[in-house]
Amino acid sequence: MSKVSAIVIVKNGENLIKDCLNSVAFCDEVIVVDSGSNDKTLDIAKNMGAKVYILESDNFSTLRNFGLEKAAGEWVLYVDVDERVSSALQESIKYQMLNIKKEFSAFRIKRKNFYLGSYEWPFIEKIERLFRKDKLKRWEGKLHESPIFDGEVGILDGFLLHYSHRDLTSMLDKTIKWSEVEAQLRLTANHPKMSWWRFPRVMLTAFFDSYIRQGGWKAGTVGIIESIYQSFSIFITYARLWEMQNKIKNHPFDKLRTKVENEK
Repeated sequence: MSKVSAIVIVKNGENLIKDCLNSVAFCDEVIVVDSGSNDKTLDIAKNMGAKVYILESDNFSTLRNFGLEKAAGEWVLYVDVDERVSSALQESIKYQMLNIKKEFSAFRIKRKNFYLGSYEWPFIEKIERLFRKDKLKRWEGKLHESPIFDGEVGILDGFLLHYSHRDLTSMLDKTIKWSEVEAQLRLTANHPKMSWWRFPRVMLTAFFDSYIRQGGWKAGTVGIIESIYQSFSIFITYARLWEMQNKIKNHPFDKLRTKVENEK
């Protein structure tokens, strides 16, 4: 039977880490990569027998790649601290490790999202989270990271349960924190200058994706709250981008460069 290393990325997850680690206890090794917790997360993880490493970074690919380096298993399973491996998914992973087909180097996992407590979101994602270690080259992307690997992909039974947006306070905290990173990534990629008409466009697109494409309307009140929030969240990201672009525009060196170019 192939051995599996679970890799959990966390920061200040004292209220989440215990349930998360319990759900991956079936793995042969559990690795926790902590990016700078100042609560009881580290103590809880150590007491539960996890191998704990500290790497302060806000780059998710860096954290995932670091965990990959530390893993000893033939396979690596990535689980975020607000996710839980369902019993059906556990059994599916165990079965695959016993009856693995050589052509598969990764597996997609179906993920159910739960918002504002325990309200199930209608849309089911499929994400690559289980990899043959020697086939996973690296993760790329600071925030919306993607795995780079060789080989064919299978799909597992069961679900990964994702308890995201647990309450409005955590939702707002998350938006305040990560919207700046999102805006900076767009700025670095030379995003076109923000104009007034871009705001309603991106907001309506975000609402349509959440409420219509993902079926948020099926979730009733939670569906409209989450969809409007997605629209608000993207607004904050682009408002920050507008702010960053204007700071550069009004920088003394930028004004001098514009003056020189106009005089040519």
